[in-house]
Amino acid sequence: MIHDLIVLGAGPAGIFATISAAKEGKKVLLLEKMPQIALKLKATGGGKCNLTNTLSPLEFIEKFGKNGRFIKDALDEFSRDDLLGFFASIGVPTIAKDGFRIFPINHSSTLILEALSKELQRLDVEFKTSINIEKVEKIDDIFELKSKDIIYKARNLVLATGGLGYPTLGATGDGYSFASSFGHKITQTSPAMMPLFTKEKNFGSCKADTIAKAILKVDIKKYKNLKISGDLIFTKDGLRGPVILDFAREITPILSSHSEVPLLINFLKGKNEEEIYKHLKDEISKNPQDNILQNLETLLASSVANEILNICDIKADLRFKQIEGFKREKLIKTLAWTPFTVIGHDGFRQAMITRGGVSIKEIDSKTMESKIIKGLYFCGELVDIDGPCGGYNLQWAFSSGYLAGKLKSFFNKI
Repeated sequence: MIHDLIVLGAGPAGIFATISAAKEGKKVLLLEKMPQIALKLKATGGGKCNLTNTLSPLEFIEKFGKNGRFIKDALDEFSRDDLLGFFASIGVPTIAKDGFRIFPINHSSTLILEALSKELQRLDVEFKTSINIEKVEKIDDIFELKSKDIIYKARNLVLATGGLGYPTLGATGDGYSFASSFGHKITQTSPAMMPLFTKEKNFGSCKADTIAKAILKVDIKKYKNLKISGDLIFTKDGLRGPVILDFAREITPILSSHSEVPLLINFLKGKNEEEIYKHLKDEISKNPQDNILQNLETLLASSVANEILNICDIKADLRFKQIEGFKREKLIKTLAWTPFTVIGHDGFRQAMITRGGVSIKEIDSKTMESKIIKGLYFCGELVDIDGPCGGYNLQWAFSSGYLAGKLKSFFNKI
């Protein structure tokens, strides 16, 4: 049997490509390597599934950096409002409790998967799991996908195999191999959105404390403009939290050419040295008998304050005026910018997304079709598009998948 379309990969992008094509009346076959569909979607956001966010389209696009303009056509085709309307129509109401991140109202990815599975069944979509495709080629205008025992055939093919992150959930990177076999360029891939390892292990004792609105910057002249703000969490091996997951997108490429990356971190929501000194002087005047640890506890969690005092070789029971002048100066500077050194990460094992992928120069943004091979489409994480935490990457997966499934052809415009 020759299908109108085969979608390879049943993650969020592949599922939406399938639904989009099925709604157009196409005969679709959805193939998935893992025993279940959308395992990574089920795990996203700690199982809560941050679907998208409330930013305007322009603000949303800007968060994707230099490749951001490429996603505009997909968002025009299937916007945030379209996405929320779709989920409402299949019984998944959504909510943005913090006014920004949008989740299913019960904060459960399981509800999302159940609803999507029912929608695939309602559309009478044929889908198969535990199918390992070993080779993909196009012969006489027909795509042939070869597993160990069977050859699947279709007039069109959507590659939605995802990236390299979380291999335990099925990521293998085989989509890159398939794309390359059709002549597509794969830009350098690197893990993104994962914890970072640092030389400094002493803050591991502070892992119960979240630092709100910390500011991080890279202390390398060439990368002096790399700066970010957000919530930070300490681990026994280094740093994690939303701000670290986002900054890892920038740090991992630097680590490929540097053995380590020095960071400076402000734990005080951007207070500078002058503001910190004034705050401490005010506290001392109000409570002259307090020691320096008690003074710092008005700025920081006690565990973090203790570690900063250790860095500056200052005893916690001393009062500010008892501290030697050069140590006071070091304390103020360290409070303003605490040095950390990133020495590595856990690779793709814990990476939520992949940076890099199929080059967007060879994909038509208005159709998601290959500019090289007619009838070949790409979507989701497989493409060289990645955004920060906060629903950006899922919205891109949904929108690009939906557009790809329309099977509009770039070649019809030539």
